[in-house]
Amino acid sequence: MTKPVQWTLFGVILLIIAGMFAYPRIMQKLKTNENTPGAPPPPNAMAQRRMAININAVVLKKQSLIDAENPTGTTMPDEEVNLTFESSGKITAIYFTEGTYVKKGDLLAKINDKPLQAELKKLEAQIPLARERVNRQGTLLEKEAVSLEAFEQVTTALEVLLADIELVKARLLQTELRAPFDGMIGLRRVSEGAYATPQTIIVNLTKISPLKIEFSINERFASVITNETEIIFYMESITGFKKAYKAKVYAVESNIALDTRTLKVRALYPNEDRSILPGRFLAIEVIKKMTDDAIVVPSEAIIPEMGKFIVYVYKNGDARAKEITPGLRTESHVQVLEGLAPGDTVITTGVMQLRTGMKVTIDKIL
Repeated sequence: MTKPVQWTLFGVILLIIAGMFAYPRIMQKLKTNENTPGAPPPPNAMAQRRMAININAVVLKKQSLIDAENPTGTTMPDEEVNLTFESSGKITAIYFTEGTYVKKGDLLAKINDKPLQAELKKLEAQIPLARERVNRQGTLLEKEAVSLEAFEQVTTALEVLLADIELVKARLLQTELRAPFDGMIGLRRVSEGAYATPQTIIVNLTKISPLKIEFSINERFASVITNETEIIFYMESITGFKKAYKAKVYAVESNIALDTRTLKVRALYPNEDRSILPGRFLAIEVIKKMTDDAIVVPSEAIIPEMGKFIVYVYKNGDARAKEITPGLRTESHVQVLEGLAPGDTVITTGVMQLRTGMKVTIDKIL
């Protein structure tokens, strides 16, 4: 055996002996690392841990579901007018108190009518003499002592006198300012002694019982709104809480506005205590459809998939996909017509990560 071959064999023997001594130490080191806190888990353990997902879920039960449109609106007076005199003259009296309630026909203000009163007295004083002439001429006519023409002249004179009296009385009415309907008087804009013309606004009169509610609804829902449709409106109070009121639609605009593509609607609220004033901003709820025993799921639980709608339910620690048929929709929930039943536990979080048969643990039931 040559010398190089001897050295090669000798080296191999040394390596074998070194490996025999090093192998037990290496294995012991590996085992120690596996049991040390903070060491990465084996690949199989990591896969198992990824498969168990913490989720939130909801247990289904039948409940009421309201499909509604939510526009905004404004309160408006049932009637409103700026009151003015029909004739000109100096204001001699104001009878109303600002901010009070008045009845139809109440006298609110008066302009100077002394010339008209004097003219009325003058005309009324002529009535007895004019009637006497008619009676005398009538007696004479029966005796054929006067002509028919003479009798007709005095009769016409009496009729003209009575007509002049009615004209003065009508002009006297124009010197009075009366309430045309029941309502709230606003702030007066003139004082006694001021000269008023038919263009001078004396005060504003507003009828707020009932009260009109005006709002606009999207053209897609125009067919939903008809006369007698009930609405609910909300108004923020001084405490910050919103109180609900009910009103009924009484009129719908005849055409859709081209610029906004909306339909204007008006409803009536009785407002018997006159507590709501015109001009208030309102949040309105128009109920399109109501179901008393609907099964609903949160919108985020539904996955659209190839023209189908899928939800995942929790069953014995697993996630299971179920196809559903949706019905009414609101901002946050969807009615389920087919595919689920009361008592099913529907998963609401992490649904995009789920697959049928995947292990899940419930963190919270809503």
